[in-house]
Amino acid sequence: MKTIHIIILSFVAMLCLASCADKYTVEQNVNSPVYMSYEDMRASLRLTSAQELVNPGKISFKDNYLFVVEQLKGIHVIDVSNPASPQNKAFIELSGCRDIALKDQFLYADHYVDLVELNISDINNVKETARLDNFFPYTVPAPKDPALPFAEVDHEKGIVVDWEVKRERKEENCSYYPGYPYDKVDEILNAPTIDSNGSGSSTGDSFGKSGSMARFGLYDHYLYIASTDNMLKVVDVNDKLAQVNEQRIQIGSVETIFIHDHHIFFGTTNGMLIYSLENPSKPYFINTFTHLTSCDPVVVQDHYAYVTLRSGTNCGGNSNQLDVIKLSDDYISSELVKTYPMMQPFGLGIDGNTLFICDGPAGLKVFNVADKEKITTNQLAAFPNIQTYDVIPVNNYLFMIGADGFYLYDYKDITAIKQLSHIPVLKQ
Repeated sequence: MKTIHIIILSFVAMLCLASCADKYTVEQNVNSPVYMSYEDMRASLRLTSAQELVNPGKISFKDNYLFVVEQLKGIHVIDVSNPASPQNKAFIELSGCRDIALKDQFLYADHYVDLVELNISDINNVKETARLDNFFPYTVPAPKDPALPFAEVDHEKGIVVDWEVKRERKEENCSYYPGYPYDKVDEILNAPTIDSNGSGSSTGDSFGKSGSMARFGLYDHYLYIASTDNMLKVVDVNDKLAQVNEQRIQIGSVETIFIHDHHIFFGTTNGMLIYSLENPSKPYFINTFTHLTSCDPVVVQDHYAYVTLRSGTNCGGNSNQLDVIKLSDDYISSELVKTYPMMQPFGLGIDGNTLFICDGPAGLKVFNVADKEKITTNQLAAFPNIQTYDVIPVNNYLFMIGADGFYLYDYKDITAIKQLSHIPVLKQ
C-alpha cells in the first residue's frame, strides 16, 4: 500500500511539472492579517489618563515634559519639573506611532501611514491640527509565528494591526520548484522594532530635544523624516504639513537623524552621511564617512562626531564599538580619530566634555571626552544591570529610557552622578 501511495504522489508531481497552468489546493497554517479600517484608525487618536510603560521607545523633551513613545500604541506624557519625583500625567493614544518631534506648541508623529500634527499647548486638551494621509509606506507588525507563511495583505481593507494564525485552503499554480507555496513576506513585512534610529533638532527654546535614536528632525520650519522607503522627506510645518515634493531625496538605509550647526547627520547601516541645510527646503549632500555594516546612531559637537556601531540587529554586521570622527570646519572632510570597543551600544548623548552611552545590557556608561585618544580610560561613571536604549542630557539632568523603564539622573557634579528617580515598566 505504501508503494502505491508513493507512485500516486509521484504521478501527481509529474502532472504539475508538465503544466504550470494546472491548479492544486494547499491547506496550511498561515499568519493571517487582522485589520483596522482607515476610518477607525484616523478616529482613534485621543487623550486618556496616564498609562503604565510597557514597551517604551523614542523620547523627546520640551518645556519640562518628557514624551515617551509606547511603541505602536501612543505617547506617554511625563512631567519632569520635579526631577526627584516625575509624574506620569497622561497618555496620547496614537496607534502605529514610533517617532516624534516637537516644535513650539506642536508635536509631530507617525500614525501608521499618516503624519499628524498635535497641538500640545494644553497637555490636558491635546488636539489634532493637521494630517497628511498616506504619507508613510504601508507597513505591518511582526508576525505571530515568523516560521509560517503569510496570507495576502489587502491594503484596501485598512491597516494590519496584528496577526492571527489560521488554517487556510488556497488554490495555487503548480511550480517547477518543490517546497511551500511562495508567500509575500519580503514584499509586505517591515516589522517595527526597536532598531537604531537617531534624531536631533535645532537648538533654541522653540524646539524640543530628541534622543539619538529618532528618525524625525526639525530645523527652521521644516520637518525632516528618514522614511522606511529609504527616502528623506521634507515637510513644511508652517504650512499645515505641506510636503516639499521635490525633496524626496534617496538616502538609502538611514537609521538615525541628528541636526547640528545647520547640517543633518544621517546614521546609515554603512556610514554617516552629512547634508547641508544652507537652504533648509533643499538639503544637499556634502560628505560621507564609511564604516562597517552596522546600526549607528550619531551625535555631533565641536566638529567631532561620536558614532556607536551595534551588532545583532537587522542592520547586519558584528561590530560593537564607539567611533570618534574629526570633522573639518566646513564638514566636507572627515577622519577617524579612534575606535573604542563596547558591549552592544544603542543611543548616546553629548554635553560639553561628557559623553553618555547606552551600552545595551552593560548599562549606562559616562565618559570624559576632552582627550579623544583616551576616552575609555577616562570613564566617569557606570550604571550596570539595566538594559539601556537612549538618553537626552539637558540642564545637568539626564533622561534615559530602556527596557526597564525611565530613569532620571543628576550630573551637576560630574564626579558624583546620582539617580534621582525611576518609573518602571509594567511587568507582563
